[in-house]
Amino acid sequence: MQPLTPQTAQASTGATEPPPRRLARAVLAFSDRHGRAVLVAMLLLLHFAALRGTTDVWARGLLLAHLGLVLLWQPFVRRQERVSPAQAVAIVFVGVAVLQWLNGWMLAAWVIALAGIVGSASYQRTARWQRRAYLLVFAYLIALLVIIILPEIAPRRELSPDIRELAEHWLPAILLVAMLLPAGSDRGQSLQLIDFFYSLFLVLLLTVIVLGSFAFMTLGQKSYLESLTYTVLWVGVGVLLFGLAWNPPAGFAGLSVFFSRYLLSIGLPLERWLYFLAGLSQAQPRPERFLADAVQGLVRLPWIAGAKWRWARGEGEAGDSSRHVVEFVQDDLALVIYSRFSLSPSLRWHLLLLSQLLAEFHKAKLREEQLQNSAYLQAVHETGARLAHEVKNILQSLSALSALRAGADAADSARATAFLERQLPAIQARLTDALEKLRRPAVTPERHMDADAWWEAIRSRYPNPGIDFFRGTQATGLQVPGLLFDHVVDNLLHNALAKRNADPAVRIRVAFDTAHQGARLAVEDSGGAVPADVVGSLLHAPVRSDAGLGIGLYQAARQASAQGYRLVLEENRDGRVRFVLEPEAQGSTPAAVSRP
Repeated sequence: MQPLTPQTAQASTGATEPPPRRLARAVLAFSDRHGRAVLVAMLLLLHFAALRGTTDVWARGLLLAHLGLVLLWQPFVRRQERVSPAQAVAIVFVGVAVLQWLNGWMLAAWVIALAGIVGSASYQRTARWQRRAYLLVFAYLIALLVIIILPEIAPRRELSPDIRELAEHWLPAILLVAMLLPAGSDRGQSLQLIDFFYSLFLVLLLTVIVLGSFAFMTLGQKSYLESLTYTVLWVGVGVLLFGLAWNPPAGFAGLSVFFSRYLLSIGLPLERWLYFLAGLSQAQPRPERFLADAVQGLVRLPWIAGAKWRWARGEGEAGDSSRHVVEFVQDDLALVIYSRFSLSPSLRWHLLLLSQLLAEFHKAKLREEQLQNSAYLQAVHETGARLAHEVKNILQSLSALSALRAGADAADSARATAFLERQLPAIQARLTDALEKLRRPAVTPERHMDADAWWEAIRSRYPNPGIDFFRGTQATGLQVPGLLFDHVVDNLLHNALAKRNADPAVRIRVAFDTAHQGARLAVEDSGGAVPADVVGSLLHAPVRSDAGLGIGLYQAARQASAQGYRLVLEENRDGRVRFVLEPEAQGSTPAAVSRP
């Protein structure tokens, strides 16, 4: 037994279908593959019906067959869909109207409607040969209307029989040429989008030409061709003036700007909604409150009944619900808007545009909140890192004092004890300052002290034999920020001592000069130069470090800048690496840096 597959099931279903349904399916398949042939056959039936006249019985039968082909060709409803009862009633009514009340005016109106549809289809086609084919069909319909149909209903029948006979035999040739043109990329695509406004414009334009021609014939007692010529010329001038007013050539704003603004407003100018969202964004710092208030403002529009919103932090609603719904989803924000009226495509698009603006402002509020949180976390991190460096420096000082006390013999015990007594109050003050920063990070206390006293404290704090202290020109009574200088010298000496631990031949020199307007501190060593890939970020951003966080000098440079000083790498080469801490007034740029 053959297994049942979708193909065999479809074949078996087709075999059991009644012959009329199979014939209808075959006709639909043919119209899908040969849409232009259906169009040409439809127009040929219309041509023969128009030639026989509206009073001929065979013309009515031809028009019924013509309407059947129109149903196969029409670009509005998919031909595979089932006909609803209302559609069936409308089709029957049109057939009865054709059989009972067909006249010249009805036929002219039908040809004008077909011309509007075909003209819009030619405008929508992208393939060049398809567009030309539909333009030929449009020209045929205009010629059929002007030469064959309108003279039959005009106030006076003055068209030459020779012109009519020529049109009877040669107008179908236009359809044959249109059928023989290449199909292009639109082959088999009979269902096309129709521009409603473009079709309506063509229908109204042709209607004005017809009625204007009859008005010239009646009021001016002119011939048919003369009246038609005058009407076409005046209509052409009117269309030209309207085109210039729609889009002026000199860069002025035309009617298109006002028309686009009207379509965008729909009762609420777009700039008013933007102004409302901008003001609400400044008034509401929290994203959830901004979203709730914005939805409340959206509900106050006259054509919106209510709205619901939902996102990761909660949900809410405002107003009432209705059966006209527009849903908008972006990221984790879902917005449902209930309209009071039936939603046209333009109104639906406008509601989606308003929702998009609301979502973008809400996203901006979220980014603002994230930036605030990032700034807060950065402040916490920087405060913790700075305190960690200070505590580390204090522990290094305590370790040096402990080593000095442990290594002192009985003879030097008294001097070591006196040295510890001098250093412990300074360490206690530094710990107190660190705890004060931890307790109140927004207020940075600064402890100023005499420059000479600070220099002596530093010399006694680092009694290492490999560090040379040099005192330059002195100024009496000069005060220096003790925390800043302690922080800078501790970080610089820590890095220099790390170099000396790797290479005992490295010499370290600390110079302190107070001859200028402020103190100038220089720390240099004879070790290797700072790597070239680190120099650019040093003192301006955290750098990679194997021994710590890599932000000690960065924090010291920021602290110096906040107190009117600057920390610069004055010289950088193998055998001489020199850092300088000096007041900002002494220079705006560091000296040239030599690189290895």
